[in-house]
Amino acid sequence: MKKLVHRAVSRARSAGATYADARAIVTRRQTINTKNGAAEGIADATDRGLGIRVIADGAWGFVGTSSLAPADVDDAADLAVRIARASATLASGRVELGPQEPIQAEWSSQYEVDPFAVPLEKKLALLLDADKLMREVPGVDVATGELNLVREEKWFASSDGADLIQSRIQSGGMIQALAQGNGEVQRRSYPSSLDGDNANRGWEFVEGMAFPANARRTGEEAVALLTADPCPSKTTTLILEGSQLALQVHESCGHPTELDRVFGTERSYAGASFLTTDKLNELRYGSDLVNLYADATIPGAMGTFGYDDEGVPAQRTDLVKQGLFSGYLSSRETAARLGITSGGAMRASGWDRLPIIRMTNINLAPGRSSLDEMIRETDDGIYAATTKSWSIDDLRLDFQFATEIAWEIKNGQLGRMLRNTTYQGVTPQFWGNCDAIAGRDEWRPWGILNCGKGEPIQVMWVGHAVAPARFRSVRIGIGARPQ
Repeated sequence: MKKLVHRAVSRARSAGATYADARAIVTRRQTINTKNGAAEGIADATDRGLGIRVIADGAWGFVGTSSLAPADVDDAADLAVRIARASATLASGRVELGPQEPIQAEWSSQYEVDPFAVPLEKKLALLLDADKLMREVPGVDVATGELNLVREEKWFASSDGADLIQSRIQSGGMIQALAQGNGEVQRRSYPSSLDGDNANRGWEFVEGMAFPANARRTGEEAVALLTADPCPSKTTTLILEGSQLALQVHESCGHPTELDRVFGTERSYAGASFLTTDKLNELRYGSDLVNLYADATIPGAMGTFGYDDEGVPAQRTDLVKQGLFSGYLSSRETAARLGITSGGAMRASGWDRLPIIRMTNINLAPGRSSLDEMIRETDDGIYAATTKSWSIDDLRLDFQFATEIAWEIKNGQLGRMLRNTTYQGVTPQFWGNCDAIAGRDEWRPWGILNCGKGEPIQVMWVGHAVAPARFRSVRIGIGARPQ
């Protein structure tokens, strides 16, 4: 593979490219799904290929090939150059890349137990044990489980002299219980919804989630939600649990700080951004407690890597400092337009996709409070947990989220369970009302597998390290109006 990526770069340069890079990727992906006591689906597949990206006549060209025969790699490199030259005839300007020192290195994620060395029978048994315990709860109609396991090996070379090898192991999953009755369908997911929780770690991460130990409670809460009181409509104090806050950070901070969205070069799939360059170091994004940053170096987190798909080292970039908007997720090309160096956020979902700016680990720095303290200090409010649905406008300003479950807070104590809970807001005002964040002991990364961006669509894995946080004067329920 190392020889092939260097061959692709050399061939592209010989064909007239002023810059070229190549990525060869081998990915093994195993997914296991169970439903109501049986294996619903087991998939185990390996995918391999090579992507070649070039600049010729000041424009980009890209070709991916699943054939790794040397002659086919040569043909792909030639085609990438022809595509770039054709693109140049329509381009409004020339591509300029910011400087990057060439690096020759290897990087691997850390893990204790290779998930692909664990017998399939053991993986199924883990999910089916939890499945059985959920279905033992009267009223649970459907119990499901999911495991997601990945091994990825990547070779990268560029005409700037980069020569990189990276490998990572990813593990994660979830369980879920569904119940129906009283005209309602309710669900509870553990440890979070969507594809659960995931990390660049091994089988030890899956075992640490303790699915069977949390299965009965998951089922009981799904059933209890059927008769829980509906979420009231009012303006009140909102405390968000970690996995829900992670998605809030993802949608209202991660996406709008992507510099390609700001420049309008990647907006057709999910819009642009309200964080235009005139707001940099000027806009009050949140309260003084709010510190948000990208960090691709957090051990084990899903958005962690050694080098991005331009050969830029993983690094930390401040996005919001003490409430002030202070930075972007960037690439070599977009950073050059601002006169800064790349933040190392250029990634592709596979060998057959052109790299675009993607989130790494977008984190909310811990505060000095705790979940218990925030609840004790709240006379009236709700504590909401686990994403159910989300909606946000194409500038990432106006949003509405729904959570699977919530509890009323009265006089500093958790009270009745609430169903069908929603909350709404406008990004700067919402974060401006953040008045407490839990501390380091409750701060942890959450791994998300399904971040979509680009056309054709690229589904990327990202991470968000957060601790529970409290927000004042938030609209909850349907039809609530700000006070």
